[in-house]
Amino acid sequence: MFEELMNRYPWDMVEDKIYSSTDRDFKAVLYSDFKSPEDFFPMFSPAADRYLEEMAILSNRNTIMRFGKTIQLYAPLYISNECVNSCVYCGFNIKNKIKRLTLSPDLVVKESEILYQKGFRHILLVTGEHRGAVPVSMLCEIAKRLHNKFSSISIEVYPMDEEEYSSMVRSGIDGLALYQETYNRKRYSDIHPAGKKRDFSWRLAAVERGGAAGFRKIGIGALLGISDWRVDGFFLALHASYLMKRYWKSHIQISFPRLRGSEAGYVPPIPVSDKDLTHLICAMRIIHHDLGLVMSTRESASYRNNIMPLGITMMSAGSKTEPGGYSKINNADGQFRIEDTRPPDRVVDMIRQKGFDPVWKDWDRDFLA
Repeated sequence: MFEELMNRYPWDMVEDKIYSSTDRDFKAVLYSDFKSPEDFFPMFSPAADRYLEEMAILSNRNTIMRFGKTIQLYAPLYISNECVNSCVYCGFNIKNKIKRLTLSPDLVVKESEILYQKGFRHILLVTGEHRGAVPVSMLCEIAKRLHNKFSSISIEVYPMDEEEYSSMVRSGIDGLALYQETYNRKRYSDIHPAGKKRDFSWRLAAVERGGAAGFRKIGIGALLGISDWRVDGFFLALHASYLMKRYWKSHIQISFPRLRGSEAGYVPPIPVSDKDLTHLICAMRIIHHDLGLVMSTRESASYRNNIMPLGITMMSAGSKTEPGGYSKINNADGQFRIEDTRPPDRVVDMIRQKGFDPVWKDWDRDFLA
């Protein structure tokens, strides 16, 4: 289990190693093969800050070598904003007085048709963590109804056991996204005071259960602003290494969500600047050439324009974070504030202007036939 590996690297020890890394340590690993997790420390260190331009050039080169000049497009489709957890940073917190809504399967299909007409063939089904509102059987039904229209369907929902994940795969869902939020156990406990999500170990092992169930894509991430991004960055790189070796049939992806404004009114205790986020993305690409790196509409249009060539392989566009947001069927509240509000066609224009190719579809289930 990854938790066993993680326990060999106490948070304080990792923090010390990162902050004590020198220029010489960084230069020794920058063009290395990163054969040991200990090689990761200098890549996230303050010493590396002075070499961000060199890192960006190398990150761009590594990305083009592995992925070409392509950006895959996807859209989130929120099914429900009902949740049983009390995450202090989240707009869906059970204690927040927001307008709640769970879409029926028919309304999910209606929302999906709008995304289909805009060109999307990769979608991400998102819910709050409320099994009663959106049971496993409902997700299976929705997946079966969307299966013939979308070439790739992923989920970002509550953690499941292996058999439940297997039922997702059998229904036509091929991707799983689930973020640990932070790998700092103490901070994790502080920001998850109640609800099933409070169980750090159950959540941490969820993507392994997903790997065993056979998801084609597995996405992980940390919610940036909660803990020190340098230390969480190390654990993300370590987690990705573990998953890539153990579940080598799955394509591993990392997302970089920065905390944004929501009904929770939570202020990030450790803000992450644009420069910090760029450092994190470039370091991840240099360490792991084959990782998918995902950038959502949490970030501003200008930042997304500039960071895209430096390592990003997948971007959302025209996103709505409230159920019914695309068809405007209800006035439900969203999970967080969108920063890049451009419609998909304008994002596509930007990608092309940067010399990259927007990809609406890069997978077909017939490949498995």
